[in-house]
Amino acid sequence: MDTSLIFFMYLLLVNIVAFSLMGADKRKAKRNERRISEKTLFTWAVIGGSVGSIAGMYFFRHKTKHPTFKIGLPFILLLQIFVFIRFLLPLYILT
Repeated sequence: MDTSLIFFMYLLLVNIVAFSLMGADKRKAKRNERRISEKTLFTWAVIGGSVGSIAGMYFFRHKTKHPTFKIGLPFILLLQIFVFIRFLLPLYILT
């Protein structure tokens, strides 16, 4: 299987999970249930789910007033874009 396809599938899966976790945490917050930790939400963003986390944050209107999420998630996304352009993209161009 092509490496690019595996990478794309990984990012798709991680972003779906990150998006879903934001929705699940919002639902738990409304029901006064045990919440998903912020550490878990950030972990999914860091491992590649930053787009899904940001989309989930605004779609579910969840954590939008928390500066750590409002600033932190876009920062993680920018850092991931930088790493991709700087280190991974040259590998794809050379092959």
